[in-house]
Amino acid sequence: MPDFKISAALEGHGDDVRAVAFPNTNAVISASRDATVRLWKLTSTPPPTYDYTISSHGSAFINALAYYPPTPDFPEGLILSGGQDTIIEARQPGKTANDNADAMLLGHSHNVCAIDVCPEGGWVVSGSWDGTARLWRVGNWECETVLEGHQGSVWAVLAYDKDTVITGCADKVIRIFNTSGKLIRSIKDSRDVVRALCKVPASNSTGAQFASASNDGVIRLFDLQGRLVSELHGHDSFIYSVAALPSGELVSSGEDRTVRIWNGTQCVQTITHPAISVWSVAVCKDTGDIVTGASDRITRVFSRDQARHASPEVVQLFDQAVKESAIPEQQVGKINKEKLPGPEFLNQKSGTKEGQVQMIREADGSVTAHTWSAATQEWIAVGTVVDAAASSGRKTEYLGQEYDYVFDVDIEDGKPPLKLPFNLSQNPYTVASKFIQDNELPMGYLDQVANFILQNTQGATLGQPSQEPQGTGSDPWGQERRYRPGDAAAAEATAPIIPTERPKVLPQKTYLSIKSANLKVIFKKLQELNQQLVSSGSKDLSLSPSEIDVVGALCSQLESSEHLEDSPTVETGASLLYKIITTWPVTSRLPALDLLRLLAAASPLTATVDYNGQDLVSALQSSGAFNAPLTVNNTMLATRLFANLFETETGRTLVTSRFEQLLLCLKSALTGAGTPPNRNVTVAATTVYINYAVYLTSDGRESSPESAERGLVLLEELAKTLASEKDSEVVYRALVAVGTLVKSLGEEVQSAAREVYDLGAILNRLSATGLGKEPRIKSVIGEIRDLFA
Repeated sequence: MPDFKISAALEGHGDDVRAVAFPNTNAVISASRDATVRLWKLTSTPPPTYDYTISSHGSAFINALAYYPPTPDFPEGLILSGGQDTIIEARQPGKTANDNADAMLLGHSHNVCAIDVCPEGGWVVSGSWDGTARLWRVGNWECETVLEGHQGSVWAVLAYDKDTVITGCADKVIRIFNTSGKLIRSIKDSRDVVRALCKVPASNSTGAQFASASNDGVIRLFDLQGRLVSELHGHDSFIYSVAALPSGELVSSGEDRTVRIWNGTQCVQTITHPAISVWSVAVCKDTGDIVTGASDRITRVFSRDQARHASPEVVQLFDQAVKESAIPEQQVGKINKEKLPGPEFLNQKSGTKEGQVQMIREADGSVTAHTWSAATQEWIAVGTVVDAAASSGRKTEYLGQEYDYVFDVDIEDGKPPLKLPFNLSQNPYTVASKFIQDNELPMGYLDQVANFILQNTQGATLGQPSQEPQGTGSDPWGQERRYRPGDAAAAEATAPIIPTERPKVLPQKTYLSIKSANLKVIFKKLQELNQQLVSSGSKDLSLSPSEIDVVGALCSQLESSEHLEDSPTVETGASLLYKIITTWPVTSRLPALDLLRLLAAASPLTATVDYNGQDLVSALQSSGAFNAPLTVNNTMLATRLFANLFETETGRTLVTSRFEQLLLCLKSALTGAGTPPNRNVTVAATTVYINYAVYLTSDGRESSPESAERGLVLLEELAKTLASEKDSEVVYRALVAVGTLVKSLGEEVQSAAREVYDLGAILNRLSATGLGKEPRIKSVIGEIRDLFA
């Protein structure tokens, strides 16, 4: 059979695509950690193009998805979705997120992680972290049967036939039940946590009746008597999903970035994704096409039919993204570069099996990975291997950003790991703080997460013993190789209540700042970097022991929030930090920038210190933090420092006196961070725009001609951002800044927004895209439109 080729890349989700369904030739369904379910409808072909509507918008991660085919009561069928809020929602595809669901299935007490349907029997089955599977009768929607006896999370459920349910569990046992809840058989042949199940077609050459996939990277084929028929080896890490093709073949996806096609016991095709995890794969029974959901937020369709292949541009973008993706060295094991063959190997030697991986030492000393395609008889580049100290820019990609590491963090037994991305040049505490806020975890975990990062980025192989490549049995329960902060029970969080009407947000009245940090960690890192300078013979650049003591005292005062208004340590310490950010190697400046960022929010003296004859804004500009090519994390922290200056009166005086200069720095940050710009830099820049908007529209300044003039300058920059930006957080912050200016600065600014910057057209464009369908963005767009009414 011909190979699968990409058919479409569907972009719109703001977080991992955790589950997918392929109900028919004209529709794809996806569910994401961004709390949405999206229905993608085929709008034209060839090449295939899709447009989406948000079918459901919840309050937490959505991890499980299934489609129930049409019935007389539900002529469009039903989309069933479930996740972190424990509720399973049943909704007809024609409904929108604003419509009431057709049913809400209540009964699970923890995250719902698996759903399957049995149209012949008229029921739905679900699995949960609560250790149960539940059977629900369609139309009645009460829980009819609870399938009990599991000793861990029920990761997988399979509606095998109208009388039989099969479950896969974190206790490594597969169980076969009848629909009355009676346990028929337990199968203990699995060596690891069971993550996925599927029914094997009768046409499959192995004669097996169902397949299971585990964290040990093996697919096992069984009959209903529990006999192991065969094993499929090829994946290098956790397998998250397995499905059957109409041809009788199987398709699987996992943590090794691949989708694999299996004919009998042989892997006949490997599709590498430019992502960390391929969470889910589903099959269209009509066409045999497949759809995948991955950690890079993209839903992708693949087809063997040339008529449904994507345009050459989409194919090229996909191939290039795979080729340019980074592979952490920990994922492939320790590499002896000197013994690797050169590029000539790829032309001289053939692979021995589909998906075989070959490392190549390139002329520049880098190591690239290539997989063997049995169909085309060629080696295909799938990325560059990045070592533990990678700082060259070729890193691990996660959610569209590049990082040195992406850790798995287990919060509770049986729960799927959360992704914790980290760059060596970042402050561990800042990263830990953002991770906790993003995932709504208790702040008590802060020190533990930061210390975990530190312990695992000081030369040790991450997440596992150094002799093992990733995926040789890592335990998702966190008992061996994954980080698990604190007590599991403390991680449980009640889903937030969503108000029926969103509160008004315009105009913004308060300044935004970023003040969380672990000062002990920052100071320790600064000491380490200082010692490296001394050891390398750059003692002239390093701080003396007494100067280190000053910085230590400054950290102590910051930690206790005492004596910062008039402390001489602030002035001395700030001068030392200025020395670091202007003379130390660029990659070593982050701790000093982080301390200045904190100092800017904590002490008004920071804005008045003499930085070698310059003010702080000029000092940051002269430090090179905004010079191309950017060191992105330095630029991000310098931009956040600008935002924090608005916390004190002297800081506000400084940033407003340096308005034009500071905006030039922001322009450099946004244009020099790549295309598209780095998300963290852009979020920081729009935060500064918000703070300027708050300043110009408060304390009677809204009637000042200078405020109107500067408001127009800000409008121009914000209009540029809104015209090109696709990130929802950036768009939301930019809209809040625009709305604050338009609402408070009078008719001149309103007219310019309408007539010069064509804000109406920008709002219309945003409303027509997926961004405009997000409730908070939709709400603020409505507020801005009301201003023009």
